[in-house]
Amino acid sequence: MGNTVTCCVSPGASPKLGRVRGAALGAAAAGGGVGAGARPAAAGLERRGGAYREVTEAESGDSDPGGGGPHLQHISDREFPDDLALESNPSDHPRASTIFLSKSQTDVREKRKSNHINHVSPGQLTKKYSSCSTIFIDDSTVSQPNLRSTIKCVTLAIYYHIKNRDSDRSLDIFDEKSHPLTREEIPDDYYKHDPDHKHIYRFVRTLFSAAQLTAECAIVTLVYLERLLTYAEIDICPSNWKRIVLGAILLASKVWDDQAVWNVDYCQILKDITVEDMNEMERHFLELLQFNINVPASVYAKYYFDLRSLADDNNLSFLLEPLSKERAQKLEAISRLCEGKYKDLSKAAMRRSFSADNLVGIRRSNAILS
Repeated sequence: MGNTVTCCVSPGASPKLGRVRGAALGAAAAGGGVGAGARPAAAGLERRGGAYREVTEAESGDSDPGGGGPHLQHISDREFPDDLALESNPSDHPRASTIFLSKSQTDVREKRKSNHINHVSPGQLTKKYSSCSTIFIDDSTVSQPNLRSTIKCVTLAIYYHIKNRDSDRSLDIFDEKSHPLTREEIPDDYYKHDPDHKHIYRFVRTLFSAAQLTAECAIVTLVYLERLLTYAEIDICPSNWKRIVLGAILLASKVWDDQAVWNVDYCQILKDITVEDMNEMERHFLELLQFNINVPASVYAKYYFDLRSLADDNNLSFLLEPLSKERAQKLEAISRLCEGKYKDLSKAAMRRSFSADNLVGIRRSNAILS
C-alpha cells in the first residue's frame, strides 16, 4: 500500500540493543534529527528523499562476507514473543481484531441498552438508502479515503482509546508535563480530565491541514499508535495523548509520503516545541516500535473497514451523494479497463480448458478520464 517500508532488526530484538541502535540514531540526528534529512546510523533503516527505506546488510556494513559478522533477520520473519500473541497484535496481523473497535463496543452496547430500557425512539432516519431509481455512493474507498471523514473516524478511535483505557501507564518522553507542547502553564490536574472528541479532532485536523497530509497517512497513524501501545505496554491517557499522536503522525508521514514533512516544519506548526524535542521523541518512538514500521496491505485494509464500522456505530456516516450520469460513465469506463486487464491475465494463465465466454469477442473502447 503505497510506500510500504520494512526494516531489519536483530533476532534477539532485546531492549538493550534497541537503545544502542536508538542512541546511534540520535547521534546522527544531532544536527536535525531523522526528520531533518540526516542518515540514521541504525542498520536496516535509512532516510532518503524525505522517507524511510530499507538498507541491505552490505550497505549497512553489519554483515561480514566471511560469515563472522552478526546475522540480521527480516522483521517479517522474526518470531514475536509469547506476550505479543496473535490476538494482541492487530497492527501486525490482519486477522486480529483492532483495539479501538473492541473498546468502542462497550459504549455502543450500553447506548443501545439504555435506549431499549427507556424506550427511546431512534428518531428520523438520516441515512440514505439506494433504490431502483437512485443509487447513493460516497467518495471514500480503501485506496482513496475521504480526508475529512477519515480524520473524524481516526480521532474517534483515539477518543475511545483514552476513555476506555485500562490504566494510566505512560513514559516520561510522552508526558506533556515533562515535555510541554506549548508555553502555557499546564494545570496540576491535567491528567484527570479526558479530552472530548472535538478537542482531539481539532488537534489532528490542524496538523494534517498545515502539513498537507493525506487520508492514508491518518490510517497509518492509527496503526502505529496501536502498535506502540501493544509493544511498549502503555496506555494513551490525558497526560500523553498529544505527544503520542504527534509522534505517530510524524512517523506515518515519513513512511507514506516520498516528500515528507521534516521535524523542523512541525516546529513551525507548533510554535513552542523544539527540534531537539521532536528528534528525541521520534527516536524513542522508533525504539519502542522495535523499528517495525511495516504496514501490510491486509492490515491497512482491515483498519480502513473497521473505521467505517466505527463510523456506522456512532452515526458518523460518510457523505452520500446520488450517482450522477457523468460519474456513472467514468465508473463504467474504469470497469471496462479493469475487465480487459484481468481477462488478458486469465488468458495468459489458461493451459488446457477454455471458457465459452472467451470464444466471443468483446468490443471495448478506450476510456478517456478527466
